[in-house]
Amino acid sequence: MSLPIHHRPTLFSVELRTAQWDEMVTWYRNVLGLRVLVRVVDDGYALFEAGDTRVAILSREAAGEASGRWSLGFEVVDLDSAHVRLREAGADLVEPKTHPEGFRELVTSDPDGNRLRLFAWPTGH
Repeated sequence: MSLPIHHRPTLFSVELRTAQWDEMVTWYRNVLGLRVLVRVVDDGYALFEAGDTRVAILSREAAGEASGRWSLGFEVVDLDSAHVRLREAGADLVEPKTHPEGFRELVTSDPDGNRLRLFAWPTGH
Protein backbone atom coordinates (compact mmCIF):
# COMPACT_ATOMS: atom_id res chain seq x y z
CA MET A 1 0.00 0.00 0.00
CA SER A 2 1.37 3.40 -1.02
CA LEU A 3 1.32 6.28 1.44
CA PRO A 4 -0.40 9.55 0.53
CA ILE A 5 2.05 11.84 -1.27
CA HIS A 6 2.48 14.22 1.70
CA HIS A 7 3.46 11.26 3.95
CA ARG A 8 6.03 9.72 1.60
CA PRO A 9 9.71 10.06 2.45
CA THR A 10 11.72 12.52 0.37
CA LEU A 11 15.31 11.64 -0.47
CA PHE A 12 17.33 14.45 1.10
CA SER A 13 20.82 13.28 0.22
CA VAL A 14 23.07 10.46 -0.85
CA GLU A 15 26.02 10.12 1.55
CA LEU A 16 29.44 9.00 0.36
CA ARG A 17 31.97 8.02 3.01
CA THR A 18 35.61 8.50 2.06
CA ALA A 19 39.12 8.36 3.46
CA GLN A 20 40.20 11.05 0.95
CA TRP A 21 37.78 13.84 1.81
CA ASP A 22 39.71 16.81 0.37
CA GLU A 23 40.20 15.11 -2.99
CA MET A 24 36.56 14.00 -3.20
CA VAL A 25 35.22 17.46 -2.27
CA THR A 26 37.47 19.12 -4.86
CA TRP A 27 36.48 16.56 -7.51
CA TYR A 28 32.71 16.89 -6.98
CA ARG A 29 33.00 20.70 -6.98
CA ASN A 30 35.55 21.34 -9.74
CA VAL A 31 35.28 18.34 -12.05
CA LEU A 32 31.65 17.29 -11.73
CA GLY A 33 30.58 20.91 -11.19
CA LEU A 34 28.24 20.57 -8.20
CA ARG A 35 27.60 23.63 -6.03
CA VAL A 36 28.77 23.44 -2.41
CA LEU A 37 25.98 24.16 0.07
CA VAL A 38 27.87 23.37 3.29
CA ARG A 39 31.56 22.62 3.88
CA VAL A 40 32.82 21.97 7.41
CA VAL A 41 36.50 21.04 7.23
CA ASP A 42 36.86 20.27 10.95
CA ASP A 43 34.00 17.75 10.77
CA GLY A 44 34.95 16.37 7.35
CA TYR A 45 31.51 17.14 5.95
CA ALA A 46 30.48 18.67 2.65
CA LEU A 47 27.00 18.93 1.18
CA PHE A 48 26.47 19.59 -2.53
CA GLU A 49 23.40 20.65 -4.46
CA ALA A 50 22.49 18.02 -7.06
CA GLY A 51 19.18 19.08 -8.57
CA ASP A 52 16.30 18.15 -6.28
CA THR A 53 18.53 16.14 -3.95
CA ARG A 54 22.00 16.52 -2.47
CA VAL A 55 25.27 14.61 -2.29
CA ALA A 56 27.10 14.57 1.04
CA ILE A 57 30.80 13.69 1.35
CA LEU A 58 31.73 12.40 4.82
CA SER A 59 35.30 11.89 6.01
CA ARG A 60 35.77 8.40 7.48
CA GLU A 61 39.01 6.51 8.10
CA ALA A 62 37.36 3.17 7.33
CA ALA A 63 35.19 4.20 4.38
CA GLY A 64 34.88 0.77 2.76
CA GLU A 65 35.24 -0.11 -0.90
CA ALA A 66 33.25 1.25 -3.82
CA SER A 67 30.33 -0.99 -4.76
CA GLY A 68 29.32 -2.16 -8.21
CA ARG A 69 25.75 -2.54 -6.97
CA TRP A 70 24.80 1.09 -7.51
CA SER A 71 25.75 4.21 -9.43
CA LEU A 72 24.88 7.88 -9.24
CA GLY A 73 23.03 9.15 -12.30
CA PHE A 74 23.34 12.84 -13.16
CA GLU A 75 21.39 14.56 -15.91
CA VAL A 76 23.51 17.32 -17.49
CA VAL A 77 22.67 19.99 -20.04
CA ASP A 78 25.95 19.71 -21.97
CA LEU A 79 27.45 16.22 -22.00
CA ASP A 80 30.32 17.29 -24.27
CA SER A 81 31.51 19.92 -21.76
CA ALA A 82 31.24 17.42 -18.92
CA HIS A 83 33.22 14.92 -21.01
CA VAL A 84 36.01 17.48 -21.59
CA ARG A 85 36.20 18.37 -17.86
CA LEU A 86 36.38 14.70 -16.89
CA ARG A 87 39.01 13.89 -19.51
CA GLU A 88 41.13 16.93 -18.51
CA ALA A 89 40.91 15.82 -14.86
CA GLY A 90 42.24 12.37 -15.84
CA ALA A 91 39.03 10.57 -14.94
CA ASP A 92 38.65 6.96 -16.00
CA LEU A 93 35.68 7.11 -18.33
CA VAL A 94 33.75 5.31 -21.01
CA GLU A 95 33.26 7.46 -24.10
CA PRO A 96 29.74 8.87 -24.62
CA LYS A 97 27.27 6.76 -26.52
CA THR A 98 23.75 7.36 -27.78
CA HIS A 99 21.03 5.04 -26.54
CA PRO A 100 18.02 3.94 -28.63
CA GLU A 101 15.80 6.10 -26.40
CA GLY A 102 17.67 9.17 -27.68
CA PHE A 103 19.79 10.23 -24.73
CA ARG A 104 23.59 10.31 -24.71
CA GLU A 105 25.48 8.90 -21.74
CA LEU A 106 29.00 8.51 -20.44
CA VAL A 107 30.16 6.45 -17.49
CA THR A 108 32.98 7.44 -15.16
CA SER A 109 34.18 7.01 -11.58
CA ASP A 110 34.96 9.48 -8.83
CA PRO A 111 38.36 9.35 -7.04
CA ASP A 112 37.05 6.59 -4.71
CA GLY A 113 35.88 4.43 -7.62
CA ASN A 114 32.15 5.09 -7.18
CA ARG A 115 30.42 4.71 -10.55
CA LEU A 116 28.74 7.76 -12.04
CA ARG A 117 26.56 7.99 -15.12
CA LEU A 118 26.15 11.36 -16.81
CA PHE A 119 23.51 11.72 -19.46
CA ALA A 120 21.85 14.39 -21.58
CA TRP A 121 18.78 14.47 -23.77
CA PRO A 122 19.06 15.86 -27.29
CA THR A 123 18.59 19.63 -27.54
CA GLY A 124 14.91 20.47 -27.74
CA HIS A 125 13.80 17.38 -25.76
